[in-house]
Amino acid sequence: MFTKPHLQLNRATDITPELLNKMNITCLILDVDNTLCLKKGKVILDGVKGWLEEMKRSGIKLIILSNAKPERMEGIAKGFNLPFVALGLKPLTVGYKRAAKRMGEKIKNCAIVGDQLLTDILGGNLAGCKTILVCPVEIETSIGFKIKRGIERKLLKKYNLKCDF
Repeated sequence: MFTKPHLQLNRATDITPELLNKMNITCLILDVDNTLCLKKGKVILDGVKGWLEEMKRSGIKLIILSNAKPERMEGIAKGFNLPFVALGLKPLTVGYKRAAKRMGEKIKNCAIVGDQLLTDILGGNLAGCKTILVCPVEIETSIGFKIKRGIERKLLKKYNLKCDF
């Protein structure tokens, strides 16, 4: 059950410092597309900037992990004033481990926050961090995403979880 998240919430902004404290999480590894932003990082979701500031004030370390190229991630991460790991190769574990190391944290005290079971959650579970699934905000239309989301719908049903996509 490497694709089953430890926790599912509607949006990343539903995560609270109190919840993270109960889970022993000191660092959030954040996906970007459909988690913090829409339109390939061009539209920031409502409430995200304030939520990130709240996390920082509460002592939670934050880092972005993406499969995108560094050139793309640099501008997005700069807009959030966050460090990043690009070319993360999710669901392979290398990116998660690099993110934890860069933040000076043990992987077991990190959680990945993302919208995809087959990349974000699978990789996080394999790497040994906690996993928090959020529902995607925007429905991707490429054939690859349609296939991936079809598989994810079946997994969500199996795990008795619900996301509308």
